[in-house]
Amino acid sequence: MNMILRLKISMAAIVLIFTLLPSSAQEADSLVVPDGYILADSVVVIQAARVDTTLAGQDIFSVMPSRDKGDASDVKVHQSQLIRNSLAAHISSNPSRITEGYRVRIFFDNRQSARTESEKTEKKFIEAHPDIPAYRSYANPYFKVTVGDFRNRSEAMQLLRSIVQEFPTAFVVKENINYPAVDRFHPTVTDTIQVLRPIQGQEVSL
Repeated sequence: MNMILRLKISMAAIVLIFTLLPSSAQEADSLVVPDGYILADSVVVIQAARVDTTLAGQDIFSVMPSRDKGDASDVKVHQSQLIRNSLAAHISSNPSRITEGYRVRIFFDNRQSARTESEKTEKKFIEAHPDIPAYRSYANPYFKVTVGDFRNRSEAMQLLRSIVQEFPTAFVVKENINYPAVDRFHPTVTDTIQVLRPIQGQEVSL
């Protein structure tokens, strides 16, 4: 599973950082920590899965319970081969399709300071709402910051109402979106990683 972690590290506090995700305790014990460094636990926020990977690329006919596969029940679907072929074609073409939906735009400007201001706005939003994805983009001559991935306008409006005090110029826009999280009530998970940090008082040479 690919995960993108947003980590902002002070240069005075840390120069090198890496994520250690050992698959076993034996592997964790075998890790070598360079002289002058320590491993410190750090909590990160990770976006929850946007699709059920156990069902990716499968059709309804292949996931039905079957005693031949060792299931307790047996479900048989009597359907024409034409429909099965159409469903298979739909699944194979689905990854290239664009999903339309709604987001909330919290920044839209083309002034000389727009680049810097858009970065500040994105950072402010992520710090306050780590569970909601944020997207910064540039379409000449405008810098934009847009947040959220919603299938319908009413869900986007709920977010707008909750952040309008922080971002009074925000508004809902219709555009291509990423797949929303499978569980919209738990859109993120927290995890503990280990980061490599220089021991306090030690000089780090690169």
